[in-house]
Amino acid sequence: MKILVVEDEIQLQQTIVQFLENEKFIVETASTFSEGIDKLISFDYDCILLDIMLPDGDGISLLKELKKMNKKSAVIILSAKDSVDDKVEGLLVGADDYLAKPFHFAELLARIKVVFRKNHQNGEQNISYKNIVLNPEDRRVLIDNNEVKLNRKEYDLLYYFMLRPEKVFQKTTLAESVWGDHIELVDSLDFIYSQIKNLRKKLKEAHAEADIQAVYGVGYKLV
Repeated sequence: MKILVVEDEIQLQQTIVQFLENEKFIVETASTFSEGIDKLISFDYDCILLDIMLPDGDGISLLKELKKMNKKSAVIILSAKDSVDDKVEGLLVGADDYLAKPFHFAELLARIKVVFRKNHQNGEQNISYKNIVLNPEDRRVLIDNNEVKLNRKEYDLLYYFMLRPEKVFQKTTLAESVWGDHIELVDSLDFIYSQIKNLRKKLKEAHAEADIQAVYGVGYKLV
């Protein structure tokens, strides 16, 4: 899962990033309204943690811009403003949840998992496709009830495909979603091929009823 943290308090921002990266999330940041807009225009995120008070704007306006872009990111507002009116406004504009500062990181993690499960997993604990079952809570993959050991990036790739079976993805989209937005700085995406090759081999050896298929000149899809 890729998360964007829009927070102008740098110490809090970095603390959130460190916590979420320890939980195996891909995390990007923005410290201002304008940085947030640039990120939203350029990239897609599974979840956005959004501060209301920003140096050059406000989080509610950023949320409105997100909705105009018709992007489906889950949004959790993080704010020291804990009035009922602020909560209502954020939720009516389209936020999925509202968490007042200061907060416990265990609660933040739980809320992220809940909104993601609601938005991407139809509220289900596990994700299933053919005879493959993926449990995001403990990052386990089962094929015919037998566990398949994947490294972190193999798991993240499979997770991304499992949420969107039959859909074709370009290499750049896969790289940004699994390795983060800084991937745009690399010269080649050939490493994607090797990761997918290894993942396909493990799926085949476990007798998976699904495979990751190359679409010539475009990218890959789970079929």
